[in-house]
Amino acid sequence: MILSISGVVLLGIVVFIFFRKDGLKASHAVVAMLFGFYLASTALAPSIKAGGESLASLLGGIKF
Repeated sequence: MILSISGVVLLGIVVFIFFRKDGLKASHAVVAMLFGFYLASTALAPSIKAGGESLASLLGGIKF
């Protein structure tokens, strides 16, 4: 678990730097996918999923 969290933090920092410096290119997208893959295997995954579902229902309820 410790290794997984360290990998998530490291990949998150790398994705943030890539996005801020050069925009997200194809090679950077691979790093972003790895970040998502490792993030999905952490204990934060259920909270992130619940937050995403909550945001989706909030946006779905907006009437224009």
